[in-house]
Amino acid sequence: MHAIRTFREKLKADKLCVGVSITFTDPTVTEALGPSVDYVWIDTEHNPMSLESVTGHLIAARACGTAALVRVPTSETAYLKRTLDAGAEGIIVPQIRSADEVRRVVADCRYPPQGQRGFGPRRPSNYGRIGGDEYIKEMNENIFVVIQIEHINAVNELDGILTIPGLDSIVIGPQDLSGSMGLLGQVDHPDVVRVIETIIVKTRDAGLFIGMGMGVDADYAIRWARKGVQWVQLGCDFSYMLQEVDRLVGTVQNRLKEF
Repeated sequence: MHAIRTFREKLKADKLCVGVSITFTDPTVTEALGPSVDYVWIDTEHNPMSLESVTGHLIAARACGTAALVRVPTSETAYLKRTLDAGAEGIIVPQIRSADEVRRVVADCRYPPQGQRGFGPRRPSNYGRIGGDEYIKEMNENIFVVIQIEHINAVNELDGILTIPGLDSIVIGPQDLSGSMGLLGQVDHPDVVRVIETIIVKTRDAGLFIGMGMGVDADYAIRWARKGVQWVQLGCDFSYMLQEVDRLVGTVQNRLKEF
């Protein structure tokens, strides 16, 4: 888990870490984009990606030395267990609602006595080559556990959430957070901005890392990095492809009109 340790070290050094969300199933996407970013965010919440596809991305990320975080569909134990045993270095759990839910998530991600993760690793143990106490210590120390704050109910329980041992980071979901406040899509609304700023301050004061998901928007990323966000998911694979092809086609068409 060298890549996730490097990712942690960058965050501790207060270096902004920029990552890309992976939505396509083909692992060559991670192989191509991985060297350009600090981490990949493999998204299974909003995409029809199987665990086999996730595993391919994890292998590709490992090959290029890039940290890999997997966003699971829900906080259910079964999703966490299978994703961890596939070799995920980090887990992102969306749509968190309560401190009790976070306690269960954290426990599911670590082996006893720190947690309650079931024992059945394949890839994480190098197919059994790393075993016993050495393997358990490695996993419990290095797994990167992230919960996504994107609902006002979770914000209301934030003080309790931030005291839970074993939680590594909060990541903010501005779009869904605004929706839970009756302001869907209004991420720049003063009330939404005020809540986001509160999350950032409280998370950093608690000694946890703070991240944020967003589209392809450099200005938005810089704005929140200056306010304390330490890692950003800056768009996704298909958004880069569409943005560039629209720019390229538009350039060709506009230049031809000049003749």
